[in-house]
Amino acid sequence: MSRRVGESPMVSALVNGLLIGLAAIALAPLLWMLSVSFMQQGEASAFPPPLLPARFTLDNYRELFARAGMGRYFLNSVLVAGGITVLSLAFNLMAGYAFAKLRFAGRERVFQTLLAALVIPAQVAMLPLFLMMKGLGLVNTYGGVVVPALATVFGIFLVRQYARSIPDELLEAARIDGAGEFRIFRQIVLPVLRPIVVTLAIFTFMAAWNDFMWPLIVLTDQENYTLPVALAALSREHVQDSEMMMAGAVVTVLPVLALFLLLQRHYIQGLLLGSVKG
Repeated sequence: MSRRVGESPMVSALVNGLLIGLAAIALAPLLWMLSVSFMQQGEASAFPPPLLPARFTLDNYRELFARAGMGRYFLNSVLVAGGITVLSLAFNLMAGYAFAKLRFAGRERVFQTLLAALVIPAQVAMLPLFLMMKGLGLVNTYGGVVVPALATVFGIFLVRQYARSIPDELLEAARIDGAGEFRIFRQIVLPVLRPIVVTLAIFTFMAAWNDFMWPLIVLTDQENYTLPVALAALSREHVQDSEMMMAGAVVTVLPVLALFLLLQRHYIQGLLLGSVKG
């Protein structure tokens, strides 16, 4: 952290020390979870609990994938989160662009209604949503998990705010040259929206991967469970096996954590751009 002109070394040291301390507090549970996952069975139950394993072992991970079927649940999560991300991007990008640049009757009123829906808790909509999925025959299918996430108000809003920065003259020139709306969207709009596409993709994938409540409601067969639901079910069967549960938590958290750390620059940049465009 660079020191500003006129700022004393003591103040700079205090600020840096405070930031380091807060980072350590935030990382401590994650690091201990990782450490416990490599401990032998029952070692974490000692008092006081050890910070590091006495003997490094991968038995907990072998048990997870060999007997608990964690590999199947991992693939389920990849399939569901990947499908939601791809389809949600398509719907959100097209809807956000339409609300930003296309003129149609009731555009502003419809968008304001969508924004008003943000104040409704998601839990309130779960019962009618479940009844809709039941009527469509999508209960206990991956489609029942994916379809409700095809478009989100947040995603539409984020794309709309960024798309408003596209010059109308550029779009009109393309129309005059004979380009259709889909071609304009594909060749002109999408390249401009690239920063927000990355941001929305990361946000959507993380939300879908970590979602627990809706997959728990709509998926009834255990073989269809996603990782968070499977881990919760596994914890009831192995309530005393803290080491295996921590290994399962690592398998669940590590992919999205690695994805966020890898693309955090694009994620934050896209959020900032979306907040100031338009």
